[in-house]
Amino acid sequence: MSPKKMTAIQDSLFAGAANTAPLAEQLRPQALSEVIGQEHLTGPEGILSRMVEAGKLQSIILWGPPGCGKTTIARLLAQEAGYGLEQVSAVASGVADLKKHFEIAAHKKHMGQGAALFVDEIHRFNRAQQDVLLPVVEDGTITLIGATTENPSFELNSALLSRARVLVLNRLSPAALEALIGRAEALFGKALPLTDEARASLHAMADGDGRYLLSMVEAIMDAAPQAALDPAALGQLLQQRPPVYDKAQESHYNLISALHKSLRGSDVNAALYWFARMLEGGEDPRYINRRLIRFAVEDIGMADPQAHLQALAAADTYERLGSPEGELAIAQSVVYLATAPKSNAQYMAYKAARKAAKLYGSLTPPQHILNAPTTLMKTLGYGQGYDYDHDAEDGFSGQNYFPDDMPREEFYRPVERGFERDISKRLEYWTKLRAKRNG
Repeated sequence: MSPKKMTAIQDSLFAGAANTAPLAEQLRPQALSEVIGQEHLTGPEGILSRMVEAGKLQSIILWGPPGCGKTTIARLLAQEAGYGLEQVSAVASGVADLKKHFEIAAHKKHMGQGAALFVDEIHRFNRAQQDVLLPVVEDGTITLIGATTENPSFELNSALLSRARVLVLNRLSPAALEALIGRAEALFGKALPLTDEARASLHAMADGDGRYLLSMVEAIMDAAPQAALDPAALGQLLQQRPPVYDKAQESHYNLISALHKSLRGSDVNAALYWFARMLEGGEDPRYINRRLIRFAVEDIGMADPQAHLQALAAADTYERLGSPEGELAIAQSVVYLATAPKSNAQYMAYKAARKAAKLYGSLTPPQHILNAPTTLMKTLGYGQGYDYDHDAEDGFSGQNYFPDDMPREEFYRPVERGFERDISKRLEYWTKLRAKRNG
């Protein structure tokens, strides 16, 4: 067999082997400029492009959702800047593994080559493991490139964060996802067999995750349907995954914040959407109920006292019925709270009163409002001069109930909304009576 023919056969075999790689690997970008969806970092004016141009990398933490290109960017960044790259996973590596990579990096530095250490899922390292990184990052033995899906300010210690720059990567937009699909179609040499509606559904199912999108594209192409799939057929083929949501991490706090602020903004439809997103992500309805009860007293308060009762009733109903029936009661609570008049007046009054309590210390109540159950206490003047309000004109004595050495404070300032409008009128009436009866 001629050498030329042997080479052709080998090329054919290697091509077949390469095609067995997952589609996401086959389409992995070969240059930073090819990375989709992170142009704010990889574009001509992006910080990563400027690092490559300068030939000097800074230690960075790449923070972004799954499938947005963190690993790819780390590899290409080191490659284009001329750095040797060592890679570890925080899930599978310990301090001993890290020290081996430090030795390799120190050798590369001695040979005149920059050395970068890529730590995938760096948030998985405990404090001791993170501390091991500090001296080698500080003295420049390694340039750290960490990747995390979790908020670094929660998961990484402050000493490590002070030595690395946090770069935020975006979840892939529909336009970025469509660009990925276009690359896949070019590789396969044909269009995805999907209707326009199914194509839009595919974007939604990807949920901003490029790697997951390409795995679905590969599954569709492998299935080779005879006709274009509609959304229902696509869902049956792929089996839609639940939305990305971790009850103990960043997305948990983001979604409850979105629900709380939508309620405060009286946007009932947005509030229902975020409530549904949390349920779909597997959030415990009891947690949502607790937050709704808190909202009722913090952001509605006396503007509608029934809001508190509605939130408590929803929590009680859920305990009696469980899921899924009990979730309807929570939805009713969401609707009630979103559409109720809002006031944080009692919340602000509470905080102001606490502040005054700390400021004025242990002042005693005025003697006229102290009980006098013993002869000695009566002799000392306890209770003397107390005016029984029910005996006073209009049921209001106007006496002072603050400590004698403390000026009168107006902690509670009701708003002109809901039930607090009536309360405001009562307070104004009593203020006038108090002024009249105290001269």
